[in-house]
Amino acid sequence: MTEVERLALRCVFPGFEGTRAPEWVLRRAAQGLGGAVVFARNVATRGQLVSLTAELHGARPELLVAIDEEGGDVTRLEARTGSSYPGNLALGYAGDLSLTRDVGVAVGAELAAVGVDLNLAPVADVNTNAENPIIGVRSFGSNAADVARHTAAWIEGLQSAGVAACAKHFPGHGDTAVDSHLDLPVVHEDPHHRALEPFVAAFAAGARAVMSAHILVPAVDDAPGTVSRKVMTGLLRDELGFEGMAISDGLEMHGVSHGLGVAEGAVRALVAGCDALCIGGGLADEGVVEDIVAALSAAVRQGRLSEQRLREAAGRIDGLAAWRQAHERMREPDRAVGLVAARRGLCASGDLVVGDEATVVRFPAPASIAAGEVPWGVAAPRAARGVRVNEVDADAPAHHLPMSRLVMVVRDLHRRPEQQQLVEQLLELRPDSIVVEMGVPVYRPRGARAYIATHGSARVCGEAAAEVLHP
Repeated sequence: MTEVERLALRCVFPGFEGTRAPEWVLRRAAQGLGGAVVFARNVATRGQLVSLTAELHGARPELLVAIDEEGGDVTRLEARTGSSYPGNLALGYAGDLSLTRDVGVAVGAELAAVGVDLNLAPVADVNTNAENPIIGVRSFGSNAADVARHTAAWIEGLQSAGVAACAKHFPGHGDTAVDSHLDLPVVHEDPHHRALEPFVAAFAAGARAVMSAHILVPAVDDAPGTVSRKVMTGLLRDELGFEGMAISDGLEMHGVSHGLGVAEGAVRALVAGCDALCIGGGLADEGVVEDIVAALSAAVRQGRLSEQRLREAAGRIDGLAAWRQAHERMREPDRAVGLVAARRGLCASGDLVVGDEATVVRFPAPASIAAGEVPWGVAAPRAARGVRVNEVDADAPAHHLPMSRLVMVVRDLHRRPEQQQLVEQLLELRPDSIVVEMGVPVYRPRGARAYIATHGSARVCGEAAAEVLHP
């Protein structure tokens, strides 16, 4: 392996299949692979994950094990059950920076205990577009100043546990109505107006990393953010002065790969100013690593990518690894703070107390690609509190519904007009029904006398709602 190939390999952060590290990952790690990204598919139990990260670090102690553990709707540690911690919107609604910091500490301790080095969180986006299909409850809110304060508090908490934080998605993915996994969103507002404010706060709080956004920001450049030198160097480095590691969002996402391909996208991301190249949400084999390393090496030979830029990127990755090794890691999470925060993040009004029997109608809400399929709702938490729960499909005829108190559970009802109509019809027939919104509470049905907004669909958010419904 040449020196250029070794430097190129340092910049690659692939994912992989299975709950054990594949032979190719361990071999590449020993050769100098910069990091590996753990997804929900790689997590069976906490003990298994400890063994997996130990395998990876055994191949190269400096290798960075990264994960998306935002809490709330996006969890990899608890994808099978739902998160023990509410997400950002619930914390933003609670409005208590010390509580947000405590949740960050707890999430950091969870990750430190299983051997994770870098958390690809928090989301620092200001969710200014109610139609945003990918950010939503992952954001602390729609007010830039509030989002900035909570972003900084969460980062301070997480990093105090010895796990590096990564503010995302730079320069701001909040003002979009398109999922960058599927297409290239366009942000028409100049990010200086408000989107950058949380990133400035994140950097002031000492965030060790930042993740790029596959978005088009015409006010800055006509190239997608991840592959824009004006964004990833001019705006991030020169203007805001960030000196930590910049990692791309997943390079197989259509927001950047469409029309370029993954390998060419990797080259352009490095040229633009990204240091680490995230891949593996969909492409998770050695072939994609080989393609990226070959493309980067060829770009150096062709003069498109300087060896100095490659060395700079590898150096920032090594710098983050050195930070991680120098920090003591907290390993005793305070899991109780998750339910405390979920309670504080809940808004409720009307006659909400349900007796020992209830009918729950959960309206379907497709999971975002970022979150994946994670259990959500209030039926299971209410059953756990001793309530006899009748679960009914949302399309069941109204006259077939049991006569016990009706609880309608929705997620982002404002983005689902067909469900709005059905909910309103049911409220006319059953005006004592309770509506539980587990997404962004933009649309409260006109007939909803009893209403709960959990500001997220984490397991603890469902538990907090169940406490209100059946004290």
